[in-house]
Amino acid sequence: MSAVITARELTMHFRGCEALRGIDLAIAPGTVFALLGENGAGKTTLIRILTGFQKPTSGECRVCDLDPTKQSLEVRRRIGYVSDAPALYDWMSVAEIGWFVAPFYPAGFLAKYRESTARYGLAEDRKIKHLSKGQRAKVALSLALAHDPELLILDEPTSGLDPMVRREFLESMIDRAASGRTVFLSSHQISEVERVADTIAILHEGKLRLVAPLVELKDSIVEVSVGMEDPLVALPVLPSPADVLTEETYGRLRRIVVRHYDSEMHDALTAHEGVTSVRERSLSLEEIFIACTKGSLAHGPEAEATPVNQAAE
Repeated sequence: MSAVITARELTMHFRGCEALRGIDLAIAPGTVFALLGENGAGKTTLIRILTGFQKPTSGECRVCDLDPTKQSLEVRRRIGYVSDAPALYDWMSVAEIGWFVAPFYPAGFLAKYRESTARYGLAEDRKIKHLSKGQRAKVALSLALAHDPELLILDEPTSGLDPMVRREFLESMIDRAASGRTVFLSSHQISEVERVADTIAILHEGKLRLVAPLVELKDSIVEVSVGMEDPLVALPVLPSPADVLTEETYGRLRRIVVRHYDSEMHDALTAHEGVTSVRERSLSLEEIFIACTKGSLAHGPEAEATPVNQAAE
């Protein structure tokens, strides 16, 4: 099965800003893919390119086997999309906006939309301008899901939702993936992402630091705490395939967050002159995210992403 989303050497340059720097990506169908990154990392820019609202400076991408730069309308018909601040016509009612959008989609859209808004407890005659932020988000989600898209792209989708609805919505994303649909989720809520995502990508200053299945990511990254007699003594360079994400010194303690660490590396550190202790511990997704986004890639060697081929061959 071919990838639902692919990107090759995707870049986006604005005046004085490199928003995206060589994005390579392949997302398989039937997965919940989560894109994590701090504010300004380039998440929304990438989503705007994938949905055809922004033309990249260079590189190429395909969404549902379509080119968003040339077939943007068809892409938007095939996918569902919810932004962090959905644009809705305030003068319309909940029912009217569903009726307005329905002609752009296949038969059955309106019935599914009304079913969804009823499930969320939204009164059909209520004007959009009188809805709370959370209620507006529910309308946007209902519009995005009513045509049962093969790909759902969500930019901070649970913002403003109450905890119960947020939980139900996230669980429904798992059900969508189980039915063969694909969910592309951009969020700051790391704990929520950790509960539902199959695959994680961490974007930092426009560059992908990591792309991997969540289980593999958490199994392959550890924090190594090295006790030292002299904090100025250099430690041995960890051999390939080790990938050091961060390294910090606190007095006589050196803390290293490293991917693909193994027992031979542990033995090499333990045997190194001046080392008094070596301890390892697993990290949460939040700790991995912080390790990947500390510091600036503009001041020092750029850390390359370690992508995993997620598309079925």
